[in-house]
Order: sequence, then C-alpha cells, then structure tokens
Amino acid sequence: MSDRPSRLTFEAVEKSVLATLTPASRRYWAAVGLLGLGVLVGAGCWAYQIAVGVGVAGMNNPVAWGTYLINFVFWVGIAHSGTLISAILHLMRASWRNPIARAAETMTVFAVCVAGLFPFIHLGRAWMVYYMLPVPNQRHLWQNFQSPLMFDVVAISTYLAVSSLFWYTGMLPDLAIVRDHSKGAKKRIFTFLSLGWTGAHEQWRHYTRAYLFFAALATPLVISVHSVVSWDFALGVVPGWHTTIFAPYFVAGAIHSGLAMVLTLMIPLRKIFRYERIITIEVLENVAKTIIFTGLIVAFAYGTEFFMAWYSQNPVEMEVFRYRLTGDYAPGFWIMVMCNTVAPLVFFVKSARRSTRVLFTVSILVNIGMWFERFVIIITSVSRDFIPHAWGRYAPTWVEFGIMLGSFCLFFFLFIVFVKHMPSVSMTEMKEMLQEGGGHD
Repeated sequence: MSDRPSRLTFEAVEKSVLATLTPASRRYWAAVGLLGLGVLVGAGCWAYQIAVGVGVAGMNNPVAWGTYLINFVFWVGIAHSGTLISAILHLMRASWRNPIARAAETMTVFAVCVAGLFPFIHLGRAWMVYYMLPVPNQRHLWQNFQSPLMFDVVAISTYLAVSSLFWYTGMLPDLAIVRDHSKGAKKRIFTFLSLGWTGAHEQWRHYTRAYLFFAALATPLVISVHSVVSWDFALGVVPGWHTTIFAPYFVAGAIHSGLAMVLTLMIPLRKIFRYERIITIEVLENVAKTIIFTGLIVAFAYGTEFFMAWYSQNPVEMEVFRYRLTGDYAPGFWIMVMCNTVAPLVFFVKSARRSTRVLFTVSILVNIGMWFERFVIIITSVSRDFIPHAWGRYAPTWVEFGIMLGSFCLFFFLFIVFVKHMPSVSMTEMKEMLQEGGGHD
C-alpha cells in the first residue's frame, strides 16, 4: 500500500511533523477556549467545596469514597497505556508503536497529573497534605504508611517522575530538529529545551542507553503502580474488595482503558494533522488487536470474581455480587460488562478493525465502561457492608460532576496544547523504522 511508513522518506517525516507546528487557526483557539472554560468550571466547583466543606459532595456514611476516588483510579489507568506502548513494546522491538509512542507518552504524563489532583480533592482540606510528606513537623506527626492515601501518594509521585523522564528523554532529538528549523524567540525556546543536543555520536550513544534504561525501569511500574492502587481496596475487609485478584485485575483494566484512550486521541489527531501516511490503519489495527486481548483478560477477571464469591459460600460476599447484578446500581454493572467485554469483540472482524469510525466508537464505549467498572467496584461494595441497618445509597452531586468535567477538560486541554506546539510524532523513531525497513514493503 502506498501509505505505509516504508514508503516515506526522512524529509517527508520531518515535513509532516513540522507542518503541525505552524500558527494555529481560529477553530483551534476556540477549542482551547472551550476546554479552558471547562477547567474553570471544575476549579470553581473545587473552590466552592473548599469554602463550604466536603459535605457538598454526595459522599456520606457508609459511602465515604465517591467519584473522586473513581476518577483517581480511572486516570491512573489511562496513564498506563503510554508506558505499555512506549516501554514494553520498545523492549520487544515492536515497530508499530513508533508512530503513536510520543502521543501515548504525553497522554501518560498528563493523565498522571490529573489523577494526582484527586487525592487532594478527596482530602477536603487540601492544605493538610503537608502532614503526608515524610518530613519533621511541629506536631511530631509521622505518616501512616498503612493508609491507602499514602499508597496513592507513593504510586503517583513515582510514576510521574519516571514517566516524565522517559517522555522528555525521548523528545530531545526532535526538539533539536524543531530548533534547527525555527527562528527568533521560538528558536531560543527550543535551544533551551533541547539541552545542547547536536547529534554527535557520543550523545546518541548516551541517549540510546538512557532511553533503554528508562524503558526497562518503567516496565515494572505498569505492574507495580496500579497494583499499589488496587491495594487501596484489597487490603480492606469490605466484601467485594478483599480479594487477591485485584492487582492483576486492575493492571489489565488499566491497560484496557489506556489503549482505548490512545485510539480516542489518535484517530482525530491522524485526521486533523493529516498523519495518514505515518499513523497508518495497520498501526490502529494492532492497537485494536491488543484491546481484544486485554478485554478478554478483563472478562476473565469479572467471571473469576463471581466464581470465587459463589465458591466461598460466604453469604455476605454472595449478597454483594448479587446486589451488583440486580440491585440499585445494576445498570452501571451491565454498562461495564457490555462496553468492556462485548463491544471489543467486534474487533475480531478485520473490516471493523480497519474502520476508523468503528475504532473510535468502540474506544469511547470502552472508556465509558472502564469508568463504570471503577464506580461498580467502589460504590456497590461500601453501600452494602456487613450490617443491613448501616446500608446506604450514593449519588454524585453537581459539585462532583463539575469537578469530573473539569478533569476531563484539563486532560484534553493539556493534550491539544502540546500537540500544536511540540512534535506529536517521534521523528527519530520514525526514521529508525524507515531505516530498518529499507524502503520495501
């Protein structure tokens, strides 16, 4: 096919990517303004909650964990696909990752930043986070490392540090290319960002070693970080949470949702920036195949949960899972099942995998399903605990919806600002891909 990457030249790759850095249109700034407005709505809702108190949220007794923790787990999950595509597939030398690696890494960093806000929001008095830092303070208080909140701080800070270094290291050669094609203030900015990159042999040797090191370091984080997040729940005695399957279950679900978000972002990016010759349909098809695999793992995890609840013959555990199927939140459960396990099965059909409309639709459905998965896990378990007279229902308030809207707007705001002002495709890795292909199909 004429649109395959092996038909491209080094010059064509540079020209295609640099063309995206031209001055933006009015439509672009309108989109930025609209997303910025959404961010302000979320910030306003958070400010209102700080001023009035966390009671304006729908969280109550016994449902003390609501959409703030749901969104935290959701955004950490979204972040994992960047590490999967960039690190694990880099170690496996899977060349189809190269066209989408940069955007996936960017998505990782921004998703982790958004996720990191929710422990602050859930804390209520955000300024009290000072007491969670491992430093001496005037009250001689030290952190309780058995607290799930401390798990979140450790997981987010570690993952953000490593993924940011991995992301920025991979951009250095491309930043130098942009520097060499720029003038005036833009050239000075990219001269600073490129850290003196000249393309010397010694620099390339250190670069390849550093990139490989960060890839190897980031790979265990895919497993460890979301396993730590799953321990927020698994270490509790709450029925529906206290299970050993949560670590692999959360990791598979995180990669599943992250890959879906990759398609959600890549398909419009491919169309708007005319990246059809770089982000080919074969690349999107490989992402779809991976989604089939992760979707089947998630389906197996769902079935295992119900089987273990039945096998234990624990009446409390069995009641929690019966309640998920037929109780007050049953619609959320069935949305989760249909979107996460049934919808991806359409990718078994090759024509569906090669249709951008089908790919985009299924990616949206999977993202919706993964959000409801976190809702079902958190809400159904704590709303019906051990003692019936302590049962209660939960419904998000307008404050929580506003903050959730702000988080999504912040993520997309950061992403579209990045792709318009920085190289959204790794020119270096695309050139390596062309060189290895030798220009033949």
